[in-house]
Amino acid sequence: MPFNFLAVLVASLVTLLVGFVWYNPKVFGTIWMNETGMTEEKAQKGNMIKIFGLTIFNSFLISFMLSGMVIHQIGAMGMIGGEVEKALPSYASFMADYGDAFRSYKHGALHGCMVGVLFVLPITAVNSLFEQKSWKYILVNAGYWIVSLMIMGAIICGWK
Repeated sequence: MPFNFLAVLVASLVTLLVGFVWYNPKVFGTIWMNETGMTEEKAQKGNMIKIFGLTIFNSFLISFMLSGMVIHQIGAMGMIGGEVEKALPSYASFMADYGDAFRSYKHGALHGCMVGVLFVLPITAVNSLFEQKSWKYILVNAGYWIVSLMIMGAIICGWK
């Protein structure tokens, strides 16, 4: 089976790890706080259990969906309805020939980057433009997602 559930779980934690670095005041945290109007006092009032819990849950959903975008073999599995034991012999032959094709960390990172640049950046930009946010805000937030999705894609695709 091309899908690795443990890889998806591990990839779900990437958003927290990247966020700790990305939004650190020595990296982009100060810019982000200035652009959002966030203060240290306001940040400390947040319900961290709720914030981190929902972040992990939502990151799991993203990782789960990302697996279908970075692992091409999932498409072949979808063609047979997901029931490998009911597949024709041609499916087993195809998987024997191409089962590990494009299954690398590098390929996953490429597709993760593409998802970030071609989906997340435009969505972030559209929302931010209507909210009258600055380009700094757009680039800091979209950049975070591009980096996170690259790492998530690498983990999901390369970890067999």
